Amino acid sequence: MVKSTISIRVDENLKKATEETLDSMGLNITTTFTIFAKTIVKEQHFSFEITADSFYSEENQAYLKREIKVLENNESTPS
Repeated sequence: MVKSTISIRVDENLKKATEETLDSMGLNITTTFTIFAKTIVKEQHFSFEITADSFYSEENQAYLKREIKVLENNESTPS
């Protein structure tokens, strides 16, 4: 298979943040773009989500803090 080069320009800070995020997922920009391109071709639309570890997301941390508070106060959680 013949390989081709794609060159894109992005803000340096965005590039660095992207590389750090992808590294935390065990990926790099080339692999990520290949996944993206193959999915676009196969499904003919944007239909996937790749995320970094969501355990540390602000939303999840807020949820965990609320639940810890409930447990500490011996409250029951609404069903």
